[in-house]
Amino acid sequence: MDRAAIIRTESERLAVVLAAAEPEATCPTCPDWNALDLLWHLTEVHWFWSQVLARDARTGADIGAIEEAKPPRPAAVAELSALREDSTGALLSQLARLEDADPRWSWWEPDQTVGFTRRMQTYEATMHRVDAELTAGLAVSAIAPEVAAGAVDHAVDVMWGWPPDPARYRPSAVVEFVAADLDRRWLVEVGSWTAPTGTDQPRAVRASAGQPEVTVTAPVQDLALWAWTRGGSVSVTGESSAEAALREVVANGMP
Repeated sequence: MDRAAIIRTESERLAVVLAAAEPEATCPTCPDWNALDLLWHLTEVHWFWSQVLARDARTGADIGAIEEAKPPRPAAVAELSALREDSTGALLSQLARLEDADPRWSWWEPDQTVGFTRRMQTYEATMHRVDAELTAGLAVSAIAPEVAAGAVDHAVDVMWGWPPDPARYRPSAVVEFVAADLDRRWLVEVGSWTAPTGTDQPRAVRASAGQPEVTVTAPVQDLALWAWTRGGSVSVTGESSAEAALREVVANGMP
């Protein structure tokens, strides 16, 4: 997978779509944002991670310094668009010079490497491009099968598996995702994390064994969109209590 090409292409598509959209159009998948908010979000994300990589950030203090240096949001659309282009270019430049194994800070404690950033930004750019198309009232354009499958991997292994710290995990059910157009299956255990405060949050982890109580079947693009709460048409069959536990995980969205 050429992740740099995906990040570049998806970011450019987002920018083109949003440039033609009504600036105040609501993003249906992120209803607190309008079209310009979405453009700014991708801009600041790419700026931030370019700085994490460029400054060899490893600690919370490093991240604090980066946050303090963040440029203000431009008021003019043309300036915002130019900053987005520069920020995406800076991120891609840093990714090109670094190896996946090089250490860098990330919010995902188990993986403090450049590789995490490269993967995360592949799927974030893709899903925000989807957001842009939905905001503009356009049909969602194709996601390459290997990117969609990777997005499902990332949802299961990272985005749904982020517990409070410390926390106690309680499993509820085993489910299986089946890509109808690929030879790919994902066995997933859904449940919840309980924090010391008593607050429960639905979460999921990759399962190594177990008989699935629910099966979710769809083309891999639909599986990815559904997992990332961007729509997607899926077929869900199985036990009602297990299905309810799964839907709680998906409805909880991405952290």
